Amino acid sequence: MVRARIPLLLLLGILFLASLSVSFGIVHREHHESREEVSVSSGKNNPFYFNSDRWFRTLYRNEWGHIRVLQRFDQRSKQMQNLENYRVVEFKSKPNTLLLPHHADADFLLVVLNGTAVLTLVNPDGRDSYILEQGDAQKISAGTTFFLVNPDDNENLRIIKLAVPVNNPHRFQDFFLSRTKAQQSYLQGFGKNILEASFDSDMKEINRVLFGEEGQQQQGEESQQEGVIVELKREQIREMTKHAKSSSRKALSSEDEPLNLRNRKPIYSNKLGRWFEITPEKNPQLRDLDMFISSVDMKEGGLLLPHYNSKAMVILVINEGEANIELVGQREQQKQQEEQEESWEVQRYRAELSEDDVFIIPATYPVAINATSNLNFFAFGINAENNQRNFLAGEKDNVISEIPTEVLDVTFPASGEKVKKLIKKQSESQFVDAQPKQQQREEARKGGKGPFVY
Repeated sequence: MVRARIPLLLLLGILFLASLSVSFGIVHREHHESREEVSVSSGKNNPFYFNSDRWFRTLYRNEWGHIRVLQRFDQRSKQMQNLENYRVVEFKSKPNTLLLPHHADADFLLVVLNGTAVLTLVNPDGRDSYILEQGDAQKISAGTTFFLVNPDDNENLRIIKLAVPVNNPHRFQDFFLSRTKAQQSYLQGFGKNILEASFDSDMKEINRVLFGEEGQQQQGEESQQEGVIVELKREQIREMTKHAKSSSRKALSSEDEPLNLRNRKPIYSNKLGRWFEITPEKNPQLRDLDMFISSVDMKEGGLLLPHYNSKAMVILVINEGEANIELVGQREQQKQQEEQEESWEVQRYRAELSEDDVFIIPATYPVAINATSNLNFFAFGINAENNQRNFLAGEKDNVISEIPTEVLDVTFPASGEKVKKLIKKQSESQFVDAQPKQQQREEARKGGKGPFVY
């Protein structure tokens, strides 16, 4: 009998421990689920995140550089339908190169992210050349013929353009004057009689001079180019750029000249970050497009406090560094029955951003950015006139701090006074340390400051 009880007691003990384990698991899971009530989307499921390796399509590429265009925003999510007519274009070229003359059926807002460019705008009454450095921006109106030179001997040129098509929503075309292996000259679209009458020459001469056809070339003439980006000699660059910053015939007004984000004071600045911005109210080029442009520098470990834009949809482009971003929106819950009212749940969109990545921030959606390395990003704000930026934390520009205590009393579980006290604990504004000061003090007592865990 004694021998029989020992296995039975052992079995009962195992079952008891197993029941405790299951119960603890249920409690732990319930605790976790109650804490994580917000639905989270990240990676491929995040409709606002455009990874540069996946979502860009190459238009032109050769050994000297490339031109890529980002997928249409409205094809990714219905939440971005108002960006249907905006396209992001990236241009990169090696030193001592030229992007051949062309025009497009789109307005462009061009911004230099890295390197130096000489931009020449050609009009019927002359041409205007500008030296553009990092942070310079320039509007190029639809139909304007232009070309770009990278005059540097060592540094690559990197440009981002926001295109606004004028003929068809979301679609634009480049019209190149030259015939290369990548495309025909648009002049080749005209018939023989039109071309001969226009240039007062026979078609054989026109083909030989403009299109490199007929199979023979005079001695000293160069062979057909392989693409729309070509290499230049130093003498050619000197000749092309000697009139930069001046007009060959007719001077443009200052309103039409490049705008630089870096030659003015930042709108927000402290030891962790600087935010440069030009709004449509301050520049006629941006007023025509109803856009603002921003350039933001952040130090590693910095946090751009939660905030939202009242009207502007923001197209954010990572230039240098890496960051984690959190965007907060709402998603309609599925109805269980027809007669149920609409129900919405808070949705968090997360992404880990790196160089060339693009992220869309819809108007009124709160957003926060944590720099996981030294960071620079650029932003286009669409529908920007009279836009108001509202911060949700920090000493300055904090919209919550302007709500009366009596209203806060019935808004939050704690009293309005306690809410005000919590809000005022953050003494910095806009850019703060991503690691809370309380955590810093605790880790300092332990003998060191650990990394911020995102």
